[in-house]
This record gives sequence, C-alpha cells and structure tokens, in this order.
Amino acid sequence: MKNMNLPNQLTIIRIILTPIFLALFLSNIKYHFMWGLIVFAIGSFTDFLDGKIARKRNIVTVFGQLADPVADKILTTAALLAFMKFDLCNIWIIMIVLLREFTITSFRLVATAQGVVIPANIYGKMKTVSQMVFSLVIMVLAHLNECGILGESFPLSTVSNGLLWVTAVLCVISGAVYVKQSIKLIDFSK
Repeated sequence: MKNMNLPNQLTIIRIILTPIFLALFLSNIKYHFMWGLIVFAIGSFTDFLDGKIARKRNIVTVFGQLADPVADKILTTAALLAFMKFDLCNIWIIMIVLLREFTITSFRLVATAQGVVIPANIYGKMKTVSQMVFSLVIMVLAHLNECGILGESFPLSTVSNGLLWVTAVLCVISGAVYVKQSIKLIDFSK
C-alpha cells in the first residue's frame, strides 16, 4: 500500500473492514449489531471519502475506478448475507443484487481488456448509496430491537425487506443503464 495514493488506500481499507464487520455482526457478543454498525459505517465513510479526495486532488486512477466499486460490492454484499441470517433479507434480493454485480463486473473486465474504462454511472452510485444507507438503518433498527426499545410487535423483518427491495429495483435499473452504455463502448466480437 506504500505506492498507492490515499483514495486507493481507503478502498483497500474498506475491503479489509468487510470481514471484521461480518465477524462482529454475526458474533454472539453483547451489542453485536451495534459493533457491526460501527465498522460498516466506517467502511461506508471510506467510500465517500476516497471519491471526494480523488476528485479534489485530481488523482483518479484506473485501479480506483475498478477497485472502488468492487470494494463497495464486497461490503454491501456482506451486509445482505448477514441480514439473511437474521431473516432481514429475502434470498431473492440477494440473487438480484449478485446477478447485477457479476454482470456489471464482467462487462467492466471485458472493457478493461479492450483498454476501455467504464466508470460507475449516477444510477449505480444511487444504488450503492441506498444499499449503504438502508443497511445502516437496518442495523440501527436491529440494535434497538435487540435492546427491547422497539417492542416485540415491531415488524423488523418486513421493514428491512421493504427497504432492501427498493435497493433491488435500483440494482435492476442501474444495471440496465450500465449495460446499455457498455454495449456502445465494448467490441463483443473480440
């Protein structure tokens, strides 16, 4: 990491934080949802910070354009998998998200092999922000529920799945836009 610029270092830190988040969230320690929330929030903040620094200092790199969205996918997918364990995320949401992510990553790899970098579009950024924000909200609610603050009748699973279905719809929209943009830039005959 010594030769990397600060935004790229933050991207790597986000990847490293992901298993720490998952281990804490899934653990049996007291307030595990809160501890997971804190680590996830730090990881999410590095996403905001790395892009801001890269644009401000004009140090946008190919590595950053490719690794940053992958780091986001790793962090947000870990949250969805953790939520599924606690019945806070329907498996079909995860399937839609993963289908979109693998498809877009495949297109990015083909583009990169042809010397074309296709950065994330505004719809993809909206999808990522919604995933991160909704994940944070769900973790706060899970913590409050675990502490007994919300009451036994609070429909945590319903609220969580409702928020995540919004993200799934954004995944479909952003994926369709990305594929449409990519088709114009990638030579699929190679």
